[in-house]
Amino acid sequence: MGSIVLVVRLVLADVRRHKVQVAILLLAVTVATATMALGLSLRDVSDTLYEQTRAATAGPDVVALSGDRGPAVTSALASLAKDPEVVAHHGPYRIVYADLTTRDSTSSPVVVHGFAETPGAVNRPLVTSGQWVRPGGTVLERGFATALGVGVGDHVTIAGRSYPVVGIAVTAATSIYPWAAQIGPGGGPSDYSGLAWMTRSDARTLASSQDLPVTLALDLKLRDPAATEAFRDAHHVSIIRINFHSWQFKAIQDMVILRDSQPILVVGSWLLSFLAITGVTALAVGRAAEQTRRAGLLKAVGAAPGLIAAVLLTEYLALALAGDALGLVIARLTMPAIASPTASRIGDAAGLTVATVATATVLAVAVAVLSTLRPTLRAMRTATVTALSATAYQPRHRPWLTALSALLPTPLLLGLRLTARRPGRAVLQACSTATIVIAIVALLIRYAQRERGYGLDGSSALPNLRGEHDRQLMLAVAILLIALAVVNTITLTWTTAIEARPSMAIARTLGATPGQISAGLSTAQLLSSLPGAILGVPLGLGLFSIFALGKWTVPPSSWLLGAALATLLATAALTALPARLAARQPVAQALSAETA
Repeated sequence: MGSIVLVVRLVLADVRRHKVQVAILLLAVTVATATMALGLSLRDVSDTLYEQTRAATAGPDVVALSGDRGPAVTSALASLAKDPEVVAHHGPYRIVYADLTTRDSTSSPVVVHGFAETPGAVNRPLVTSGQWVRPGGTVLERGFATALGVGVGDHVTIAGRSYPVVGIAVTAATSIYPWAAQIGPGGGPSDYSGLAWMTRSDARTLASSQDLPVTLALDLKLRDPAATEAFRDAHHVSIIRINFHSWQFKAIQDMVILRDSQPILVVGSWLLSFLAITGVTALAVGRAAEQTRRAGLLKAVGAAPGLIAAVLLTEYLALALAGDALGLVIARLTMPAIASPTASRIGDAAGLTVATVATATVLAVAVAVLSTLRPTLRAMRTATVTALSATAYQPRHRPWLTALSALLPTPLLLGLRLTARRPGRAVLQACSTATIVIAIVALLIRYAQRERGYGLDGSSALPNLRGEHDRQLMLAVAILLIALAVVNTITLTWTTAIEARPSMAIARTLGATPGQISAGLSTAQLLSSLPGAILGVPLGLGLFSIFALGKWTVPPSSWLLGAALATLLATAALTALPARLAARQPVAQALSAETA
């Protein structure tokens, strides 16, 4: 118990002394675990919302649809309702294909379902606003109404006739907006469509007066809801062309709108984790001398290696777990908005699964361990006398390199020397830059894609919700990556400046100006960032090609070149201030601090 109290007190004291480092570690782990948890939970949340909507609306197990007409079709659908495996049914009912226009002239394809004024035992749409259908009025599906910006009391024009919107409802008998059509006219392919309900007589009048295409549909409730495949196979031999849509198919179709969202979040969490590791590693390396001396002091008073490791690692592990918990809370709160881009489903999003929580926690622990394990092992292996003496680093002397570097301008000379003396730090900066360029390139590719809108004839009056959702997610991930990259760049510059303070002070005694010192520190970061910016462009293109589905358009070369150049310019701007502050320290103070 005494050892535990000692570790806790030492960790708390260290946290109070390094508040900025604590905030950086918490930020890095929080955004990485939150993004990972969101990506892993999308399918579970989508399935949960569908199940809740299905339960609230008595959703059918199977929907049978036929684009043919005539008594034979009606007889075939009626025979399905008499099957021993069917315990309840609704229909047959008409599905009329038409066009809808709002008052602000926004037009969209729409399918109109002719329903009774009193819903039956199967497929009972849940009215979320207003009332159910009445003669002369229409009810709009909630996802469709939200996209149109229409509410109860507004008027819409369907196939040239004006109807008041008397209600807004949701259903699980069709897929989410914009896939309400299920099949197209005559059983062919369907286009993006919204859903509206009318009374049976109004739907019949609408179809006959305009000679609009009509599909007959029948909703079926099976004795065994899981036996939808067997039911479909048993009736596949019918001479009438009938399409069967099971509830499992609709649950899968709901995920289509999130098809690219999961890779965006999961890959984004990988990139965020990588940036977190580089940033925390920079912090740990910057504190390596302090940690080594701390380990030497603990050894001097008789601490065992296990206690020393516990003291050095517990701080990072505790902060990583705190960031993990905060990230999981953020993921749980933001999940409903991300997992349901349309308003076609109701219910509460499911909580995070055990597997998701475990994966995010492993990620947080990995960030802490990978970032701090090497400095910790180095501190433990350093002899007590060596750790307490804090011997200065002695660079190897290379006469030919010294002669060559003497020909360079002073800022470039200083920058090259700083980079050459700290190759590990240069690799971290290059990796950080490459990561942010990868994210920017992927974002540019996403915005370069042309997408068919949900409006009439593919009009963008109703935007493509899947594309909009993916762009917003990718933009959010890119902003998080940029924020972490900014923190990493400032941290790396400041850490380098602190460590190089004695050598920079000596350079000033030999005639270097504060401006040249500042430029040298910035040059060191730019030299490290340059290969990362160059490699980030092809890596971004390659990463997008791995996860992209179907054909995609490569953005103009000027966009990609501009992304790399903008990243380098941003790096220069971010390093200017900390480099300038570090260069302003008096020479005597820097040298006396080194002597002390």
